[in-house]
Amino acid sequence: MVPNILRRGVWVAIALFLAMTTESMALRPEETIASAARKVVKLYGAGGFRGLEAYQSGVLISQEGHVLTVMSTVLDSDQIDCVLDDGTRYVATLVGVDPRRELAVLSLQATDTPFFDSNNIERSPPGTRIFALSNLFGVAVGDERVSAQHGVIATVIPLAARRGAYEAPYRGDVYLLDCTTNNPGSPGGALVDYRGRLIGMLGKELRSSTSGIWISYAIPIDELLPAYRDILDGKSVEPETSSLVVRIDPTVLGVVLLPDLLDKTPPFVESILPDSPAARADVRADDLVVAVGLDSVGSRISMSRALGRVPAGDPIQITVVRNGELIDLDLGPLPDTKKAARQ
Repeated sequence: MVPNILRRGVWVAIALFLAMTTESMALRPEETIASAARKVVKLYGAGGFRGLEAYQSGVLISQEGHVLTVMSTVLDSDQIDCVLDDGTRYVATLVGVDPRRELAVLSLQATDTPFFDSNNIERSPPGTRIFALSNLFGVAVGDERVSAQHGVIATVIPLAARRGAYEAPYRGDVYLLDCTTNNPGSPGGALVDYRGRLIGMLGKELRSSTSGIWISYAIPIDELLPAYRDILDGKSVEPETSSLVVRIDPTVLGVVLLPDLLDKTPPFVESILPDSPAARADVRADDLVVAVGLDSVGSRISMSRALGRVPAGDPIQITVVRNGELIDLDLGPLPDTKKAARQ
């Protein structure tokens, strides 16, 4: 009896020692936040309308100045500005995207920048205490530190969410969080544990497909790293430049855009053809088309390609900016004349 009690006491002592040792290895919360914030950047580009902000966040992932962020209309700009934690400004170059994960990789002409170590990445379990760092609401400018929220990982489940009437393309696992990270400017931000290790990237603003409520989530970093490496190796195909994507002329829907005078002429509506799907959907002259379904569009050619990606028979929904507000419009399925419009 006594030896068993002694053995049990020894194991309890060892467990307590390991717990105390593990806890002592963690940084203090303020140290963790300060260290992680140096590796989170503020990004500025296209947008500037309500519901379509011109800013988001990103995370430095390599010493060579590579940045992970979300694929969005912010990046659909001739110039993407990147501001580091110390206020240093760079013009970022878009290296490539992964449309399925809505991941974008940017490059800065910078070396020796602080960055998150992407080696020895492990999936974090529910209950893990976390910090979410991002430029939510765009409150941080210049050398001001990004905002930090604290919480825990509530669960790890496959993502089932939508934006408007369209299902989100990513169907892998996500961390559901108990802190509110579905804010403008938060997408692309860092999710770190209490040791400051990068464990995920904050996702876009989405609603649950089942409940319709806004969800706060992050994509685990181990889901993103293979795509990041493929992009650096040149294996990704960016929708804007892929020759394999079918294009559809918007005039098939009755939408006449401004002439394509520049490399990236925005898809401004010049006029609407009478008795057309666009006319029946109340598309108007001077509307700016910013999305086809879940695909962000910033030019005439990107709109044509996005229309070509809509499955045959599916209704075409577009998002336009009108008088500073975002409006969703349903144009119905493509007319039978779509074959003549394919290029």
